[in-house]
Order: sequence, then structure tokens, then C-alpha cells
Amino acid sequence: MRIQKKTIGLVLYIGLLMLPIYWMLNMSLRPNADILGSMALYPHHPTLANYVKIFTDKSWYSGYLNSLMIVVMNTLISLGTALPAAYAFSRYRFLGDKQVFFWLLTNRMAPPAVFALPFFQLYSTIGLIDTHIAVALAHCLFNVPLAVWILEGFMSGIPREIDETAFIDGFSFPRFFITVFVPLIRAGIGVTAFFCFMFSWVELLLARTLTVTNAKPIVATMTRTVSAGGLDWGLLAAAGILTIMPGALVIWFVRNYMAKGFALGRV
Repeated sequence: MRIQKKTIGLVLYIGLLMLPIYWMLNMSLRPNADILGSMALYPHHPTLANYVKIFTDKSWYSGYLNSLMIVVMNTLISLGTALPAAYAFSRYRFLGDKQVFFWLLTNRMAPPAVFALPFFQLYSTIGLIDTHIAVALAHCLFNVPLAVWILEGFMSGIPREIDETAFIDGFSFPRFFITVFVPLIRAGIGVTAFFCFMFSWVELLLARTLTVTNAKPIVATMTRTVSAGGLDWGLLAAAGILTIMPGALVIWFVRNYMAKGFALGRV
């Protein structure tokens, strides 16, 4: 009886979680006039017109390509910067190390609105407005501290004797770090990449402030769909479904690492 109650509770919980996604899928398969005209639990005359418009309208599909470029660039830069920094925090003690580590976290805790104007003025001066690298670098301000925080927890769990043994065996530091140390923390790297991907994928304020047309990501495109006829709810719902899919794929690929990551890291 207790097992049945747990099963029923789990089914209800999953159903509540999936209800918004189902409703968005339902709206994405209906024309806007039908959505505004009546409420329906399922599309009586489903149509793929909203998805066709997204894949044929340059302003829409280019937004997805821009988002993917920004996210990939940001994830690579964040990991490339955070890996050696986290190693330094986990293996060495230096003057002010704890203060610097806490300062990194304060950057992550600050709201993006605080940095929107400085980034805009800086990038306007050096000509980086409306470029992919501008948004990717801006997101690094938040992703690098988080990446250092997570990776430092994994690296601190690796015995120092491994480093000493590798150096005694004649390994240079780059060779040891890439071939020995990094594979030992691949779970942490997977979790870190997931968080960097998700923050950069859904972040709106900086992405909208620093882009105009050429590098505008999909989240910024979705906020500019108001026309004389109002919001196109079906088109927005279709864009939302397509926006969820990359995150779901990332979760699927790093699912094994996430389980280890949440158990071993600081998250």
C-alpha cells in the first residue's frame, strides 16, 4: 500500500512538472487564431505551420545558430580558464587565496543588470557590440566563478600523491594535467559544462543588451515578437519547445556524470 502511494505521488509530481511543457506543445501545434478563440486540451486540427515559419524565417533560425555559437564559445572559454585556476586553488596555498576565491563567488552572486551598462560601454568602445564573442565573454563573468567553484571541489578530492607520482615518473605538468588529471575529474567537467551551457543558453539581459541583429540569440528573438496584431502565441510556443530541446539533449549526454557530480562536488 505504501509503495502504491509513493508511485501515485511520483506520477502526480511528474505530471505537474510536465504539464507546462505539454501545454506549450499543445499551443505550438495550433494557429494563433485558434489559441485566442478557445481553450482546448489538445489540438483538434494540429498544424506544423509555426515550426515551418521558424525554420524558414531567417530571424528565427539564425537566433538558434547564434545561441549555439555563443554557448559553445562560452563553455570552452569558461572550462579553459577554470581548469588551471581550480587546480591552483586546490593544490597551492598563497597569500589571499581564500579571499580571492570568495571574490570569484561574489561575481557569480551579483545580478547581470549590474554589469549590463559597463559591458555595453566597453564593447561599444572597442567595437564588439553585436558579436558572438561579446556575449560569450560577458557570460564568462558568471560562469567562470561557478566553474572554478565546482571543479575545485572535485580536484580537492584527488589525492596529491597522484601528482607527485606522475612528476617522479617524468611527466611534464601539461602532459600530466591533460592525460592523467583531467580524466580523473571528467564527472566534474561534465557537470560544469552543463551549468555553463544552461546559464549561457537561457540568459536574456546581457544577450539582449549586447546584440542588435547579427548575433542576436533565440532568447532575445523571442522577446521581440510583438506586432500590431499582438503576440503570436503559437509561434512563441514552438520556439519554446525548440529552445528546451538542446538543454534536454545536454542533460541526456551528461546524465551519468551529473549523478557523480552532485555526489562528489560542491553543488
